[in-house]
Amino acid sequence: MNKTTFLISQMDCSSEEQMIRMKLEELDEVKQLSFDISHRKLEVYHTNNLEGIHQAIHELGLKDELKGTEKAELPFASDNDAQQRKILWWVLGINLTFFVVEMTTGLISNSMGLIADSLDMLADSIVYGLSLLVVGSTAIRKKKVAKYSGYFQTILALIGFSEVLRRFFSDSEAPLFQFMIIVSVFALLGNLISLWLINKSQSDEAHMQASAIFTSNDIIVNGGVILAGALVYFLNSKWPDLVIGGIVFAFVLKGAIRILKLSK
Repeated sequence: MNKTTFLISQMDCSSEEQMIRMKLEELDEVKQLSFDISHRKLEVYHTNNLEGIHQAIHELGLKDELKGTEKAELPFASDNDAQQRKILWWVLGINLTFFVVEMTTGLISNSMGLIADSLDMLADSIVYGLSLLVVGSTAIRKKKVAKYSGYFQTILALIGFSEVLRRFFSDSEAPLFQFMIIVSVFALLGNLISLWLINKSQSDEAHMQASAIFTSNDIIVNGGVILAGALVYFLNSKWPDLVIGGIVFAFVLKGAIRILKLSK
């Protein structure tokens, strides 16, 4: 058995991981993949045809670099899948709950920041749900589900951008900053709990690392909405809310584009 190591500079979340998995699992010579997203590293356990494997990765356009190949034994599968599934279900539940809460309060308070954050929560929930849904499925089914998810997230992002532009050019009032700050604080606590649960698993497997990265990004977004709420109060203006809303929708659209690549 051979183990070939690649450095992939643009592999920074589970979208790229799934792209690589779907590309390589079609090759019979690939036996197992090991991802280290934090260090942008991929280890491929395979029998032969290194050139074909490298070409398949290179076609994804993620700026890959082949570091070397060595003889190695195929590692044993992890025996804590049940615990990881349980944690992912909890994280999925937290994201879906705050999607509903932030969407509702965002509409009530007229805050694009809360609405955008709620859709970001929904987008993450879709990724977590897909990871659980397509475990053990065929590559064709994974690509089909990924395509639907990508289109759905793209629609969400475009609707969000259109609403930001509408409010930008209209005489809409400033949002209720109290809702923005209070709800975002609770969302921040929810994401901190999610990150604690993920880190508690002490897993170095790719999907858990990816979940930690997604949750860490959500914490940053929550902080951005809290800051925007404070600026709305001090400036008595709607602009901070629209800016943070536009930024979050850009993140959602970027994730959707990455997911759509899975269906190619």
